[in-house]
Amino acid sequence: MHHDAPRHTREHAHDIDWDALCSHLEREAELHTPALIQATHWLRDLLGVAGVRRALDVGSGPGVVASLLADAFPDAEVVAVDQSPALLERARTRSAGRIATRQVDLPDEFGRLGTADLIWSANAIHHLSDQQAALTALATSLRRPGGLLAVAERGLPVRFLPRDIGLGRPGLQARLDAGNEDGFTTMRTELPGSVDEVEDWPAMLARAGLVPTGTRTFLTDLPAPLGLPAREYLRTRLARQRDQFGEHLDDQDRAALDALLAADAPTSILWRPDAFYLTATTVHTARACTA
Repeated sequence: MHHDAPRHTREHAHDIDWDALCSHLEREAELHTPALIQATHWLRDLLGVAGVRRALDVGSGPGVVASLLADAFPDAEVVAVDQSPALLERARTRSAGRIATRQVDLPDEFGRLGTADLIWSANAIHHLSDQQAALTALATSLRRPGGLLAVAERGLPVRFLPRDIGLGRPGLQARLDAGNEDGFTTMRTELPGSVDEVEDWPAMLARAGLVPTGTRTFLTDLPAPLGLPAREYLRTRLARQRDQFGEHLDDQDRAALDALLAADAPTSILWRPDAFYLTATTVHTARACTA
């Protein structure tokens, strides 16, 4: 899952429109697929193919990365792990039987993951109350010395608009980013038993008992004019932001957002010729000790 993906809990799972959520997460991951392919090929270069018998995608969502791991490691058992049956069903459909799935409620059921030679987790750890404990639990699931844990967390936020879009005050995107950051901080604070952590991911992986083996960033760069799938994704993203923190924006910014969301207007994100899509996925890796 990515930065704006909602996290579901057992308390409010019945309120979620699962079809809409699955489509949104799937479209987001598909926009990043070229970068994610590069990331999985990097992992293959680090590990080789022959030594990977089992790979886990923890917090898999609709299974886009799990399917890419199955491509990169064709002889491995690849397991998509998530707490949502609806997302796991989408993962099974997408993979056409090439991956297995396991419903696990994290962090309570880390013990149900089993062991693996490669564990991937993207934008999931930060939704758990104790991030360091989560990394330590994943580290203990590596089945052999040299096994690899890859964590994709907090790359660069999505950029998709110029500074001045001709609507309201310039800098709308920066203010939306600030709203996202405030929402992220609130989310972390409200997690039961939340533990503050300096988010130095290589250092956290080392504290989990692993040996950091490198960090790489993979760019997703879709210049203007955007194709319709990217535009539809951005419209959904903006609508979610309008719902989540629109009341904290001033009148000009709310009016600008409404103009971007108006499907039939030339100001809409669906039609603007200056809309683009630029973001970066940062992956931190570490190995189980060989001695």
